[in-house]
Amino acid sequence: MDIANGLLLGLQSALQPTTLLYCFIGVFLGTLIGVLPGIGALATISLLLPITYHIPPTAAIVMLAGVYYGAQYGGSTASILLNLPGTPSSAVACLDGYPMAKQGRAGVALFMTTIASFVGSMLGILVLVMFSPVIAELGLQFGPAEYFAMMLLGLVAASTLASGSALKGLAMVVLGLVLGTVGTDVNSGVARFDFRIPELMDGINLVALAMGLFGIAEVISSINNTTESKVKEKITFRSMTPTRKDWKESVFPMLRGTGIGSFFGALPGTGSSIASFMSYAVEKKVSKDPGKFGKGAIEGITAPESANNAAAQTAFVPTLSLGIPGDAVMALMLGALIIHGIQPGPLLMTQQPDLFWGLIVSFGIGNIMLMILNLPLIGIWVAILRIPYNVLYPAILVFISLGVYSVNNNTFDVYMVALLGVFGYALAVLKFEVAPLLLGFVLGPMMEENLRRALLLSRGDMMTFIERPISAGFLAVGAALVLWTAYASFKRALKGRERRMDEQAND
Repeated sequence: MDIANGLLLGLQSALQPTTLLYCFIGVFLGTLIGVLPGIGALATISLLLPITYHIPPTAAIVMLAGVYYGAQYGGSTASILLNLPGTPSSAVACLDGYPMAKQGRAGVALFMTTIASFVGSMLGILVLVMFSPVIAELGLQFGPAEYFAMMLLGLVAASTLASGSALKGLAMVVLGLVLGTVGTDVNSGVARFDFRIPELMDGINLVALAMGLFGIAEVISSINNTTESKVKEKITFRSMTPTRKDWKESVFPMLRGTGIGSFFGALPGTGSSIASFMSYAVEKKVSKDPGKFGKGAIEGITAPESANNAAAQTAFVPTLSLGIPGDAVMALMLGALIIHGIQPGPLLMTQQPDLFWGLIVSFGIGNIMLMILNLPLIGIWVAILRIPYNVLYPAILVFISLGVYSVNNNTFDVYMVALLGVFGYALAVLKFEVAPLLLGFVLGPMMEENLRRALLLSRGDMMTFIERPISAGFLAVGAALVLWTAYASFKRALKGRERRMDEQAND
């Protein structure tokens, strides 16, 4: 079946009243749980899974998918307004979104994230339709050596996420790697760095880490804040409209973010969190003024938002085409398909074209619903900033506690998020950026697993990383990035020395 006939069949399936209803329910719930910090798509889909027994297969999968990509839209809202990431992938939005909110540009930031999310999603769907077989084939070329090299490149790039010293950024990446080793080793089953605390045998909770480093740390730093809210005037559509400069500075970052998100989303085991971090790192590298990042750069929110939304769409490529889930949410989606007697894999497109194409078309319809749903709500979200600090921050602490507790139903995670919040505040006082730490924590366990697997397959031969063309390419780019950063630092130091010498000569 060609693409045109497939899309026509999908349109007939997706426009059924039942499918449309469940698509709306999915995207609405997704936005809601994205805005509420800590709950996440994984917990929501887990709760909805039993309900899908009583729903037609296409409608059920469309609803669950709507929750997944809808959460990407809502996740940035709390990040921008409160420095509190609604989802792990939206933690990057805190870096520039929150400074924009403090500058009184929260409406513009939320408007642009909605547009960037829509652009990333729709272009991601286009990639899904046009290149699904090619991307699936490319994904099969990735073995443990390629994954390790790609993640190593990600960590090297992560050290550039810090707005200050690259050395401090590298230190945060290493600290993230160390925190990622806490828990039971997947290969040997030995508990590591758990300090004989049973709750740490499963590792540190990612949601607790993100909430603590961003949310609790912000509450502590703002606890003595007695200043009035910056939002005084009535929120109008005109006040939310970006300037021509904002549009100009966002177009190419959105396109680059979509490309990065589409690539990483289609690779099993990566996901939207890595895509958003990588997109931010790339924007900072290609920017003519990297110093503005972390201070309210519009590219710092539009690129990662388009990346994580594109990744959310193309994450369905390995799940549907190969039957390989890319992350925990996709594993649940795979389970939902199997519950309904649907076998994902290369034959899905030919054996059940109405389901495959109906799902693809519903992505487009769902994203249009999300944009229509989100734009009118921006004024309501920005109005949150009018609430006095002494009322707002206790409510934030309650949301954090409920969100973290709901992940594992464990009070230990609540204590952990409080401890990590104090630690995050200490890092902020010492001028350390926490974003590289978070990426090191996410990538570390996967990187270690793929390193050990690659060495096991090659019988301990380190040359396997150089002999394989794709992994060698990633390692070469990583080495070039290190050399370029060292050269730039040396050149900057040399210019500073010359300037000081000139000042002394003038004196």
